[in-house]
Amino acid sequence: MSRLALGTMTFGVETPEADAHAQLDAFVEAGGTLIDTADVYGDGASERILGRWLADRRHDHVLVATKGRFAPPPGSRGASRRSLVRSLDASLDRLGVDAVDVYFVHGWDEDTPVEETLDALSAEARKGKLHSIGWSNVTGWQLARIMTTARLGGYVVPTVVQPQYNLLDRSIEVEVLPCALEEGLAITPWSPLGGGWLTGKYARDERPTGATRLGEDPDRGVEAYDTRNTEATWRVLEVVSAVAKRHDRTMAQVAVAWLLSRPGVASVLLGARTPVQLSDVLASTSLSLTEADLAALGQASAPGLPAYPYGMLEAFSAMTVWDHLGTAGDTAG
Repeated sequence: MSRLALGTMTFGVETPEADAHAQLDAFVEAGGTLIDTADVYGDGASERILGRWLADRRHDHVLVATKGRFAPPPGSRGASRRSLVRSLDASLDRLGVDAVDVYFVHGWDEDTPVEETLDALSAEARKGKLHSIGWSNVTGWQLARIMTTARLGGYVVPTVVQPQYNLLDRSIEVEVLPCALEEGLAITPWSPLGGGWLTGKYARDERPTGATRLGEDPDRGVEAYDTRNTEATWRVLEVVSAVAKRHDRTMAQVAVAWLLSRPGVASVLLGARTPVQLSDVLASTSLSLTEADLAALGQASAPGLPAYPYGMLEAFSAMTVWDHLGTAGDTAG
């Protein structure tokens, strides 16, 4: 898969089909191979737009990923066997393909045993409808449960995990990232620009207006204006801006280049409304951040660890357990 992937959540919603096809053409011309969509994007519109592009262009080297879980057909639910089988078939029909390269479960389903989900996906893999599977939006313990169940149960083993990850939200580094590294999972982060915040287009004292995601809906999702308009955010943006100026690059390119430098990150999902926005972030792969750049960005964005158990475990890495506890044999505390 290419180091940058094209996310298509805007297709058919914020991005008309002609612009979507222009983005796809530009992405492939730049060497991109992984295109990511989902059944819920535009209520299927994104998959249909991508499907018409695939039928017209016939790019055999393109990898297509889609997702199921949040838009189950009537009579189905979540990540159940009934839901995923019907959702996958519907996605294949909209995409106009016989199989997808990666099929993501779009989130944990507390109502369905993970064994049922994995068994259903394994059966679909044996039928040739999907080539590999992944999970999106899970906690560390959920990811560990998925991987252990898959390996011990003889099911198809996930190869990819897709979390939110960017300079404004590094929370996956506590549990999800270590689990993914331990399991050898590829990480394909979404929201590398923090919903547009890391481009520098929002102001501290002025609520966004106009044709931007937050201009149209300031309360939108995890990047909501009032949620992200914090001193911590502005500290990060100040450093991103300074690094961008040193390299004569955009803040968006710096944010994506930082993410590409992180361990385990295989491909970063880019989401753009217009071909111009896409062109900017595609240039991220040619930006080499210095050790000083990475240190400054890391320090500014470091979320810190809860004192327990993570701070305690961090202390253990610098000394033996017995040194920390005191006298050998004293296991209290």
